[in-house]
Amino acid sequence: MTTYSDMVTLLLCLFIMIYATGKAPPQEIQLILSAFNNSLGFFTGGQTLSKGRMEEMGMNLESLPSETPGRSLSKAKKQAQTIFKPEIQAKLVRVTEDERGLVISLIGADYFEPGSALLNADMEAILKKSALLIRELDKFVRVEGHAARGEDEILTGRAATTRTERLYLNSWDLAAARAINAVVFLQSQRVAPDLLQVVSFGSARPLALEGDQGTPESAAHNRRIDIVIMPHKEQKRSAGESSFGLPESRLPQSEELVE
Repeated sequence: MTTYSDMVTLLLCLFIMIYATGKAPPQEIQLILSAFNNSLGFFTGGQTLSKGRMEEMGMNLESLPSETPGRSLSKAKKQAQTIFKPEIQAKLVRVTEDERGLVISLIGADYFEPGSALLNADMEAILKKSALLIRELDKFVRVEGHAARGEDEILTGRAATTRTERLYLNSWDLAAARAINAVVFLQSQRVAPDLLQVVSFGSARPLALEGDQGTPESAAHNRRIDIVIMPHKEQKRSAGESSFGLPESRLPQSEELVE
């Protein structure tokens, strides 16, 4: 009876682990399995989950896999939908969720003039609301700049003497300037600079469908910035440490730290 009860207990533990890990995405499964790599029977120690965005998972059954980032992102989405409710109803802002995190797309037709990266009053009002949300969530944020197809012709055909801003080289430069201007404004709204990143996609990732491109509406949607609130846990580090403001990471299959 003792042996049988031990077997039943072990089977219960096995099924619990299968159920728990069955809800984890493949990336988290790989992180979990990395702790058992090259180990059979007794563990010699020294192999742990890499310190970084999955550090909060720990090495115990209760937190494998951790659902905290998912719940936090869901809460952030509800907050964003509440804050931007008027703009969402007016189709000036779109709040979605994908593998990158929570995406707040500023798609208003009046946010950016064709070929321009200057922020107008409407854009600044939306960025002020975004700053309130970012400061409350305290997570890494990536501002992605986009340009519409055809803006290259506007850039090359406009003389520098007729502009109130510098002449952009191409759509990559224009999209980057839009994201940079947004980030600079977010910093003026007391958003910590170590939480912010800038990415330019040029005109390579249009929001409008291929068949709809070329219309004024689609061009306005593609002249945009996306504010991506990442699910990664923010890692505070003191100014005297290396990689200030960034999480520590390790090379795959190695205990070597990457500075």
